[in-house]
Amino acid sequence: MAEPTNEALLQTPLYQAHIDADAKMVPFAGYEMPVQYPLGVKKEHLHTRDSAGLFDVSHMGQLLLKGSEAAAFMETLVPVDVIGLEAGKQRYAFFTNEQGGIEDDLMIANLGDELFVVVNAACKAQDIAHIQSHLPQGVELEVIEDRALLALQGPKAAAVLARLAPVVSDMVFMDVVRTSIQGAECIVSRSGYTGEDGYEISVPAEQAVQLAQALTAEAEVEWIGLGARDSLRLECGLCLYGHDLDTTTTPVEASLLWAIQPVRRKGGEREGGFPGADVILNQIVTKDVARKRIGLVGQTKAPVREGAELFDAQDNLIGKVTSGTAGPNAGKPVSMGYIETSFASVGTEVFAEVRGKKLPMTVEKMPFVPQRYYRG
Repeated sequence: MAEPTNEALLQTPLYQAHIDADAKMVPFAGYEMPVQYPLGVKKEHLHTRDSAGLFDVSHMGQLLLKGSEAAAFMETLVPVDVIGLEAGKQRYAFFTNEQGGIEDDLMIANLGDELFVVVNAACKAQDIAHIQSHLPQGVELEVIEDRALLALQGPKAAAVLARLAPVVSDMVFMDVVRTSIQGAECIVSRSGYTGEDGYEISVPAEQAVQLAQALTAEAEVEWIGLGARDSLRLECGLCLYGHDLDTTTTPVEASLLWAIQPVRRKGGEREGGFPGADVILNQIVTKDVARKRIGLVGQTKAPVREGAELFDAQDNLIGKVTSGTAGPNAGKPVSMGYIETSFASVGTEVFAEVRGKKLPMTVEKMPFVPQRYYRG
């Protein structure tokens, strides 16, 4: 997870809390971030699946869009239904470019009087510039600089957070509320990046440590680092921008059709109107793409990591792995990658080159472990 950097690293409001918890800190998206704690990546992963894990995701970009035309404006930048997003609900989205590629993926929440948008840390400067360069009169962008973002994830997350904020018990997956937690005015969504039930909590920076301490004081909760965050999201088939998604990959190639609502597709009430619409809407209809994002399960015990090339039985290069892990809960190595469409059917055997050896893998449906979002 570490990235080389020559620039001074930023720190989140929880930096000292991580140092106090003996975290191993690494450079990530311009920040000094905890990759693991003394528990270790595998145990942190398993703890989150069994109980509740607390993640510092304050490096993400938090934005507010204000004005009666904010939703209509966002529809000019993303291919999802923002106008139809009800107050108190959140939706997954992505910025697209004129070639139909994905510039970043993001979350959009309707707070009633404004949109709350969370973008990826590595892309936030370009995302903010992208929004600002298209901003119409009457819509205002506020970049939130004074809030942290915590994610409480796992099957016991709801019981833990309800002790501090009983209102969260009434929420279901993708609900969002403004609520006070221990005197801090928070924006809470029932969502996350692990495939488990849980919450993401936007909290004023000066109250973030206090909230984190209150949560980690609960018996069920452990700090969890970026290493386990990566293996958790991969087991549940969730993409990581810059690895599984990029500017050259369309939503159809990325198997993200589910995120483009019918109202924005051909024949829909608000068809198109976003960058790359012609390319993307045509691909939806024709299904004509050369490659597809697929899940892969190893037939050996060796993990197959990002960058491994994929071959057919005749030794022809047919694809590439974009993410890979040992799969602590899956019980077998799991990977995600792109492959020529003719090899993308579930059950197809392919071969990944790892240290000069061709290891057999099978194309498998994702997620590799069940998603356990709470839908009520």
